[in-house]
Amino acid sequence: MIAYFNCTSGISGDMVLGALVDAGVPLEKLKKELSKLPVRGYELKAKKVKRAGVRATKVDVVIKSEVRSQRSEVRRWKDIEKIITTSKLSAGIKQKGLLIFKRLFEAEARVHGERIQDVHLHELGAVDCIVDIFGCLIGLDILGVDEVYSSPLNLGSGTIKTEHGILPVPAPATVELLKGKPVYSSDVLFELTTPTGAVLISSLAKGFGRIPQMNISKTGTGAGGKEFKGQPNVLTMMVGKNVKNLPSPLFAKEGNIMSPSLKKGDAGGFSDENITVIETNIDDMNPQVYEYVMERLFKAGALDVFLTQIIMKKGRPGIKLSVLCNESDKEQLIDIVLNETTSIGVRFYRADRRVLKREIRSVKTKFGTVNIKISQLGNKKQKASVEYEDCRKIAKKFNLPLLEVINEGTKEQRSKGTKLR
Repeated sequence: MIAYFNCTSGISGDMVLGALVDAGVPLEKLKKELSKLPVRGYELKAKKVKRAGVRATKVDVVIKSEVRSQRSEVRRWKDIEKIITTSKLSAGIKQKGLLIFKRLFEAEARVHGERIQDVHLHELGAVDCIVDIFGCLIGLDILGVDEVYSSPLNLGSGTIKTEHGILPVPAPATVELLKGKPVYSSDVLFELTTPTGAVLISSLAKGFGRIPQMNISKTGTGAGGKEFKGQPNVLTMMVGKNVKNLPSPLFAKEGNIMSPSLKKGDAGGFSDENITVIETNIDDMNPQVYEYVMERLFKAGALDVFLTQIIMKKGRPGIKLSVLCNESDKEQLIDIVLNETTSIGVRFYRADRRVLKREIRSVKTKFGTVNIKISQLGNKKQKASVEYEDCRKIAKKFNLPLLEVINEGTKEQRSKGTKLR
């Protein structure tokens, strides 16, 4: 099962809890699981509310008065680590919780210029934050969610009052936690994405972008604490089966985001996908740099990178650098292009592409095993090609001509009845 969070009004711990309960997580079961943490002095309450006319569930972690009077106490990493490791929660949820809280402490340490063991959390380290984070992990587990995806995050704007004084929105820790993630700021003068929400979604989400292709089975709407005029302050969650697990051939996977095929009859041989194309024209860079840039782009998730010779204005020769990628990787790849080349701007657009379905088969040669990439369009012509990297490694290992290794792989595959292109 996958879950998609629509964060048009940001995300916070209580909004996530509200969305989970609204989607069907029993409040009593959630309380029972949370009681496995050695944390006391709070109540978990849920109620139905409306935000700008939209029905939602508001979940609050209500701190009891005797604990509230002690809120000035701070919690360091060792304190949180002890709470988690001594709990009776499952090993999987413990591990996820440890990783999330460690990221939170590391972000605070970087923001304040301290060591992780010395930094202490104020409101973030309090009971409500612990309950929010573990309530989220437990709720997703109850719903059977294996993968999480998210929209770009609305951070809000303005300022917020903290124990460190008046800080700009987004808070410094939130910015640190969301490095490399797609964010934007609306004109709502409020902290829409909190550090707790930021650490949760940035730790759990496999991708950020459009709604994945999914068979929706549950939805949940969690309410924020403040009412905004003309905009529902809610977090919407959709839960359902990932299309790759369904028997229908009408859909195809594109990275973390799914997109529908165009023709049912041809779906067994190809898939139509939505991708993003990033381009820039360069005429003033040392050509030796391109190899390094391309290597970085591929490592960061580019589907393909290529160079095209072009003639620019005033007859200047130049290079068009093109990058094909999934939408969720766009921002990171644009940053690499702008940081690693002399380009001062890029253009990007959505495009469709049609790709043949592929499978990898191994063949044994006298030099070793190599992989063969095989593709076929329905019952029509089959194509196959020897994997270059496999042949390159063998050629280097045995000091053989690369073409000899490729030809040997080609010969073995042809003997099995598949023509190589």
